[in-house]
This record gives sequence, structure tokens and C-alpha cells, in this order.
Amino acid sequence: MNLSPNLRGNLLMVVATACFATNDALTKFVSSEINFGQVMLVRGVFAMALIAGLVVRRGAMRPIRTILIAPVAVRIVGEVGGAILFLAAITQLPLANLYSIFQALPLAVTLGAVFVFNERVGWRRWLAIAAGFTGVLIIIRPGVAGFNQYALLALGSVVFCSIRDLATKSIPKEIPSLFITLLTTISVGMGGALVLVPLGGWSPMSGQTLALLIVAAILLPIGYNCIIM
Repeated sequence: MNLSPNLRGNLLMVVATACFATNDALTKFVSSEINFGQVMLVRGVFAMALIAGLVVRRGAMRPIRTILIAPVAVRIVGEVGGAILFLAAITQLPLANLYSIFQALPLAVTLGAVFVFNERVGWRRWLAIAAGFTGVLIIIRPGVAGFNQYALLALGSVVFCSIRDLATKSIPKEIPSLFITLLTTISVGMGGALVLVPLGGWSPMSGQTLALLIVAAILLPIGYNCIIM
């Protein structure tokens, strides 16, 4: 089937969103047993092993100095920052609230594309952006009554993730998406290791929790790779 670039991109985003949504549900479930730093680390170790095998098998390995290429480095910073803030929020907010706030992500990316890439956006999309951000403000309720400070963590994650997506657009096409996925997975896992001790350190895990984290580790790189593609 000969798909247009827009349709192909939309389908990849649908797959990525499905992977991330399932991964988030699993993370929410295990967060009652272990802290999110441990989730990032354990999930990252399994995901790294999976992606590294695929990278070697497909000949997608590149020099480690690739991480110093500006768009790659900015993408990784955005991914790690977004992951930490998102997982901090997911332990405190209902998934429905969190995903409602995250509806601002495509709006933020569209807004960023105007200023970063000089892309043209018609008045209908400007109206959609304005309406979307208004909706997010209603959800966050930035007043004294009913304010939930954890919503700001989710909003901060939106900012980091929009930076990630804008930087991804600028990554040279000759760098394989699988290798970028590997660098991202390693960086997020290391981010989990850095925040593990401040969050209370390592906790024993049940077999069920470990199994769910393995499933999450399989879904995560699939989502990463689809969103990069």
C-alpha cells in the first residue's frame, strides 16, 4: 500500500501513543510498590538490551559521539526531563487528568514549529491552539481553590516533550531512528538511576511487578522508534 507521508506519520503516531498509554498504565500500577526512579532504571535495562540487539542486528550502530550532535543532545535532554516530570506526576494524578493536560503537547509542538521552522499555520489551527490551551488552564485550575501542584509537573513534562519533538525534526536523516532510540533509552535509564536514591532508594520487587516492567520495556522502545520515525 502506497501511503502518503502524512498518513504514514499519523499511523506511526497512533502506534506510539498506544504503546505509551499502555506503558503509562503499567507504570501507574507498579508505582504503589516502587518509586518512579526504580521504574525508569529497571524498565530501561530491559529496553536497552532489546534495542541494542536490534541495533547490532540491523547494522544501525553509530559512534557514541553522535550524542554530541546538537539536535540529538537536545532531544535526549527533552526526553529525560519529560520522563522524570511525567512519572513524578503519574504517581500523584489520575491518568485521565494527566492525559487531559497532555492534550496540550501537539498544540505546543505546532506553536513551536511556527517559531523554530517557520511553518505556516492557518487561522483554524491558531483557534485550535488557543482553545486547547484554554482547556488545559481549566483542567489545571491555576487558582488558590482546588489547585493541584502536581498538574504543574505534567505541564512541565509537556514543555520538555515538545522540545524533544521539535529537536527530533532536526536530527540528520542519515542517523538511524533505531540508534536514536537506543541513545534515548540509555539516557532515560541513567536518569532513573540518578533520581533513585533521592526518591528513597531500591525496593524489593514482586514477580508481578518485574513482569509488568518487562512488558513496559518492550512497549517503550517501540513507542520511541515510532515517534522518531
